[in-house]
Amino acid sequence: MKRLALALVLVAAPALAVQPDEVLPDPVLEARAREISKGLRCLVCRNESIDESNASLARDLRLLLRERLTAGDSDAEAVNFIVARYGEYVLLSPTHTGANWLLWAAGPLMLLLAGGTAIAYLRRRAAPEPQAALTEAEQERLRRILGD
Repeated sequence: MKRLALALVLVAAPALAVQPDEVLPDPVLEARAREISKGLRCLVCRNESIDESNASLARDLRLLLRERLTAGDSDAEAVNFIVARYGEYVLLSPTHTGANWLLWAAGPLMLLLAGGTAIAYLRRRAAPEPQAALTEAEQERLRRILGD
């Protein structure tokens, strides 16, 4: 029984971040707010959504989001308002436009660059170095050693 209670608390823990006084009376607006807040980053907790965070800044962001939705903003308008105010870092999943393309492509490009460098190094290392031909004096000495 205790394990079941602990499991319920752990499952419901993220839901406890939203305080009762934040919940909107309209269930449709509240559902929209919860869905949007799952994609917004808490600027204090970093990799936690504002829906899951107990930080006071996350609470402020949740209230601001609900304000915007109550004022009649669409989901995109509400998110754009928050991004304009706090920067694109507030998005848990950054956009794939502009300078972000470089960030999204940097990982695969670095992997390809490292692979190419490794292949070039291994080929150069595996290739035998050309040997210089023996001089006439070295050839004569070699014949004497071998007893020809």
